[in-house]
Amino acid sequence: MKILVAAKRVVDPNLRVQVKPDASGIVTEGAGMSVNPFDEIALEEALRLRERGHAAEVVVVSIGPTQSRQQLRTCLAMGADRAILVETEVSLQPLGVSRALLRLVERERPTLVLLGKQSIDDESSQTAQMLAALWGRPQATSVSEVLIEGSCVRVTREVDAGMEVLELDLPAVISADLRLNEPRFVKLPDIVRAKRKPLDIHSLDELAIEGGNHPRHVHYSSPPARKRQIMVEDVPALLRSMRERGVIT
Repeated sequence: MKILVAAKRVVDPNLRVQVKPDASGIVTEGAGMSVNPFDEIALEEALRLRERGHAAEVVVVSIGPTQSRQQLRTCLAMGADRAILVETEVSLQPLGVSRALLRLVERERPTLVLLGKQSIDDESSQTAQMLAALWGRPQATSVSEVLIEGSCVRVTREVDAGMEVLELDLPAVISADLRLNEPRFVKLPDIVRAKRKPLDIHSLDELAIEGGNHPRHVHYSSPPARKRQIMVEDVPALLRSMRERGVIT
């Protein structure tokens, strides 16, 4: 069994995102970059499945600029067996990413594809669903538990009414929720060993994928500043203040 994991390069979630002065985008020059947190969780689950004997190989894939090699090396340090980078300076939308992943799925023939449920930069939460539709295989999104049972995978996911348990025939596509696990800490020896693991480079042309026309971001802005808050001494003072502001009558 082979597991394919998709990982995206994003701005470190611990940093405060800044908008460029001309409002044309987000400041990335000099900003720390990392693996998308949801994708880290997907990779951790793939590694745990391999450790439990359900997989023989974990392959991690990223579609992005040359600098994405750094994030792939991090994934290799976590324990992935090898990595693939589809190098492109074009910012692909979810459908383009799904088509590129489909080409790799057809080449690698994995039994299971794991992705984060969304990326923290565009929050689209569409790639896993589109990949499953293009591939013609079952899918489960926002999963909080994964169990391999023979030729099936049993997953648990949180829905509005509570918890939902699904059983999917393999191969399948699964997207990971935050509750699935906590990614392992990468140690220095693992980072050193990761440099010797294979990292293959491909282009969109090699995969016969066109960049295509995509929506353009024409303006960015920071969230509005919060209004000054007030403190009240008791409930009557709170009600009085709410009446003065027209919140209640």
